[in-house]
Amino acid sequence: MESVMYSELKWDYESIQSLEGKYGSAFYLLNVNKLRENYWKINNAFRSRYANFIIGYSYKTNYLPYLCKELSKLGAYAEVVSRLEYDLAIKIGEDPKRIIFNGPLKSREDIFYALNNESLINIDSIYEINFVKEYALNNQDKDIKIGLRINFDISQGRVSALQEGYEVSRFGICVENGNLEAALNNLKTVKNIKIIGLHGHFSTRNRSLQTYRIITQTLCHLAKEHLLDTLEYIDVGGGIYGELPDSFFIVAPTFDDYAETICEVMNREFGHLSNKPNLILEPGISMVANTFIFFAKVIEVKKVRDQNFVLVDGSVHNVKPTMHKTNLPMQIVRKNEKAEENEDFHIVGYTCMEKDYLAHNVQDSLPEKNDYMIFENVGAYTIVFNPPFIKERPGIVAMDGEHFFTVRKKETINQFFDEELYCF
Repeated sequence: MESVMYSELKWDYESIQSLEGKYGSAFYLLNVNKLRENYWKINNAFRSRYANFIIGYSYKTNYLPYLCKELSKLGAYAEVVSRLEYDLAIKIGEDPKRIIFNGPLKSREDIFYALNNESLINIDSIYEINFVKEYALNNQDKDIKIGLRINFDISQGRVSALQEGYEVSRFGICVENGNLEAALNNLKTVKNIKIIGLHGHFSTRNRSLQTYRIITQTLCHLAKEHLLDTLEYIDVGGGIYGELPDSFFIVAPTFDDYAETICEVMNREFGHLSNKPNLILEPGISMVANTFIFFAKVIEVKKVRDQNFVLVDGSVHNVKPTMHKTNLPMQIVRKNEKAEENEDFHIVGYTCMEKDYLAHNVQDSLPEKNDYMIFENVGAYTIVFNPPFIKERPGIVAMDGEHFFTVRKKETINQFFDEELYCF
């Protein structure tokens, strides 16, 4: 069954009311078919241009266990940035050899555990090198394979490409100041350590094709200079745009655009080799953002001075955890359809914070009590950033074709205040 964008799904009042009876007056809905579609679009765009391609799904973007398992079944590796996420991947049955362990904070125990499991580890900081060397010296009968996350200038025309305009990324081992060369020399003093890959993830403002060309080209050049005899992969990180709603008014590169840009460099640098390195991409937002919607029932509509406020059984934390002011695409499903003139109103949440706005200055017929609001494109970071704050976390329902089922139950007070955690 071909999936559709949520904006193409027209929900009727009775259907949502039926779902409310099972799952409550606020809940997330995961479109499983859309998730599969995103995976295959990304995979096909890259693999058709460079055969040795691996998707490492970014767990931090949304580590709902059902979703992670579904992507694993499709073929995605688990890209994790903490021991918590690593242990989740193991718990859901992921092969540890298909876990990519990134992140700036790894303990000695974490590194030893991952190396025992033969996971792919990208070292982020110099301190981790001592743990790797210690493990290698204690296991001299094993080849210890690691990668390095490296840091280099990706600015263009002296203009920073990084999020928030930061001039320097805080992650990875710096190329320009000599730390990379020092790290390589340090690791090469232990004969059974093999450096098999370079990782270059950067969080950028505009996710441009030129930025990914610079990242890929730099990784390839450094790999050919230092690692050509042992090279097994080039990891360009994540951060690419996915399919965006029209209401965002952003003309974004497509999956094919990114694939053409990145794979053109890979083919130019390694196309002549019989044993080409793998290309790893770590998509997060582009994989899951448009696979979730959030339902919230209208509890009250009131006027304060000349402004209308629509209170719903939800919070800005459920739909926009960074509290940005851009309105998400949304639908209003009304109990009573009536043709009234549009009014200006705000959609606000249940918390006691003044800034709990799910949407600002919406222009539409004013909703009524017991109507439903549906917020789209909420699959990225909402589940993982959603705090247990004032109210318990809502449930998550999956929709696979015409089949609906629970993948996370609505939180209860006993789970909110876990007696194994809290001391009463």
